Amino acid sequence: MISVEEALDKILGFIEVLEMEERPLLDSLGQVLAEDVYAPFDVPPQDNSAMDGYAVKVSSIVGASYEQPKILRVVGEIAAGCVSDSKVEPGTAVRIMTGAFVPRGADAVIPFEDTDEVDRKRTLVSGAEIGIRVCLPRGSNIRQRGEDIAKGELVMKQGKLLRPAEIGVLASLGKGRVSVIRRPVVGILATGNEVLEIDHPLLPGKIYNSNSYSLAAQVLRYGGVPKLLGIAPDDVEQLAIAVRHSLNCDMLVTSGGVSLGDYDVVKQVLADEGHVSFWTVSMKPGKPLAFGMFKRGDGKKVPHLGLPGNPVSSMITCEVFARPAIFKMMGRNNLAKPNITAVMEDSVKNRDGRRIFARVIVSRRDGKYFARLTGHQGSGILTSMTKANGLAVIPEGTKEVKPGAVVEVMAFDWDEV
Repeated sequence: MISVEEALDKILGFIEVLEMEERPLLDSLGQVLAEDVYAPFDVPPQDNSAMDGYAVKVSSIVGASYEQPKILRVVGEIAAGCVSDSKVEPGTAVRIMTGAFVPRGADAVIPFEDTDEVDRKRTLVSGAEIGIRVCLPRGSNIRQRGEDIAKGELVMKQGKLLRPAEIGVLASLGKGRVSVIRRPVVGILATGNEVLEIDHPLLPGKIYNSNSYSLAAQVLRYGGVPKLLGIAPDDVEQLAIAVRHSLNCDMLVTSGGVSLGDYDVVKQVLADEGHVSFWTVSMKPGKPLAFGMFKRGDGKKVPHLGLPGNPVSSMITCEVFARPAIFKMMGRNNLAKPNITAVMEDSVKNRDGRRIFARVIVSRRDGKYFARLTGHQGSGILTSMTKANGLAVIPEGTKEVKPGAVVEVMAFDWDEV
């Protein structure tokens, strides 16, 4: 039996970053950039207005106030997206909308609310003039050409994770397609004579195949492409056939068949058809965990992660091991989730010296995080995962965590913490 760190090191030591692909911009969200991106032009391409208002020369409004506004002649109007040949001379102004290019001669934009425009409209005074009620410094309310991005600038380096902000920046450069590390295809195969597809009538002695769907959802959330491969029976020959037909993927994940029972056949098939790296890990839940590789007919090696059959064990081992493997295949640099420290509100006993991943509900009070157990911690209580927003990690050498002790917590969903 090896430690969690040893198991993860062995898995990640086998995993390689996948090749690049070109994707439509929006489809690349959550993928890793596979090339450096340079700016082909300035962003913004010209000075433009940051406000709805009037483009003016500051020298024309020196001393302007609400009591004594400076009256300027309005010589034009520019809407966003329009090109105008208007020019601001001393004593003149151009009415301008947010985003419109600043006309020649202007060096500031005065917002509408700092003019007498509303009063003029109310009293039907001619719009040929405008009263400016404040004097602002040069450059006020003007976005300078190249203020965000300068032409030729390295905007994003290869290896950058594309989040919504990165998608927006790439769109501002006119990139409709982008080169990224492709998403891994993860085959998911359930095992067990008792497991039944969810669209079949429930029969005596059977349970529905929840594992494949929770695992597929995790893979999808981590950025991979899940491929449901059905259910294989507890028979070495039939499972071997199912595995051979399931290797057209970047990683194969099975659930069940890795403990010490008479019908737990995944380790046998892995030993016969491929290579076993390890098969037990010092953790709870999740001790029976197999990792190795199968070789396809074309010589490609496909990593195989054999997860336990109990639904909670399956999900937790997927979180601890499959998620970092998927991240590495996608080219992500940071494979670990950020942890938080929390004060335990319940007692957790560690009776057999394994690392415990306890399902907890984390809340924040008075500037601190607090964690309480979701209830019974049996590895078959799948609803405990729906209640949890984190896993409290109890080290191997800790025999008991008492209320008030501080523990590390792996967060599931930070927006719920």
